Amino acid sequence: MTGSPPMTLAEKLVARAAGLQAVRPGEVVTAKVDLAMMHDSGGPRRVAPMLERLQAKLWDPDRVVVISDHYVPAVDAESAGILDLTRKWVKATGVSKFHDMQGICHVVLPERGHLRPGMFVVGGDSHSPTGGAFGAYMFGVGATEMCGVLVTGEIWLRVPETILLHWSGRLGPGVAAKDMILAMCAKLGMDGGRYQAIQYAGETIAGLAMQERMTLSNMAAELGAQVGLIAPDAVTKDYLLGVGVPGSEIDLAAWQAGEGAVVAERHDFDAASLSPMVAAPHSPANSAAVAEHKGVSVDQAYIGACTGAKINDLRMAASVLKGRRVASGTRLLIAPASARTTAEAAADGTLATLTEAGAILLSSGCGACAGYGAGVLAENETCIASTARNFKGRMGAGSSKVYLGSPYTVAASAVAGRIADPREFLS
Repeated sequence: MTGSPPMTLAEKLVARAAGLQAVRPGEVVTAKVDLAMMHDSGGPRRVAPMLERLQAKLWDPDRVVVISDHYVPAVDAESAGILDLTRKWVKATGVSKFHDMQGICHVVLPERGHLRPGMFVVGGDSHSPTGGAFGAYMFGVGATEMCGVLVTGEIWLRVPETILLHWSGRLGPGVAAKDMILAMCAKLGMDGGRYQAIQYAGETIAGLAMQERMTLSNMAAELGAQVGLIAPDAVTKDYLLGVGVPGSEIDLAAWQAGEGAVVAERHDFDAASLSPMVAAPHSPANSAAVAEHKGVSVDQAYIGACTGAKINDLRMAASVLKGRRVASGTRLLIAPASARTTAEAAADGTLATLTEAGAILLSSGCGACAGYGAGVLAENETCIASTARNFKGRMGAGSSKVYLGSPYTVAASAVAGRIADPREFLS
């Protein structure tokens, strides 16, 4: 389409996957998938029976990544059986990209160098938009759609509109990307993304570390978007080079929005005026400044999940906890997002700071965020967590209450024994 209008980043990514020069919002296209990611909960145990009934094989085992993170480590015979099925399936199908008990899929996938700008990726989990932090078009699908992808290597989609979320200014002390996304959830609601493409942009975004960007893209799901994109830049390239991606495979220039590309909506935010945020039960959209919730007693503080337990998240918590102790009657649980995160935190002293403060270290995995294993809540307990969701009953008993905050805020609340402003604990 010579002379066609400039495209947004989302449109460029979809056009490339569909083998077209240009696409426009509302068009239905068939896209070729560069990579399909599944985990032990929604992966082999769901798709294997379908593939067997179809008598179908994988279109390309080298383009499939499987990560065990939900049922790890096995705590009963059922979870052990699910993991056993997963391990046998990857071996039988020739899937070599299998990361077993190495951490949460949304963190392990980029950590092991599987993502690059320009890729079109589907994931078998709702927080798959995390891949958008790397300039990849990545979104979540259910098991039936995943089965179709595994057989054909293709998927159809309606070209999305782009909603631009623009941030200006610098974040203050004790304020993080988690506070940014909670502020956006408060303003736009959980359907504000309208299953379209969100793109985060502005000087604030450019100044964020890669793992902070991942938090924003991850929680595009809580905004109701299909994808949460950030245009790749030098920060992206440095991260990818650091995890072993060849420089020749990292194209930054091609994956920028065209000058003058039209977006459906634009919302502006000021980072400098942002306070630490807390989401009250039972929705991330119930977010407000921490001052509105100060003093709420907490039984448990939980730092975990793909959104809130990466190495920078653990360092945030350590900056609050250093030289302090968790309050009596409150338990602080920490489940690092990956095995590499644990190793890095051990090497730089972060882990020692956390455990010396009284934190209890858990294994890497989805854990209590998804209601599995250690850390689930009893009746009427209150928890503040760095996770992405606080839906009723998600972390345990239906009568329990979960508040969401950044790792700074969760750590401060653990020390105070009640929801607290982390800025009061930072020099």
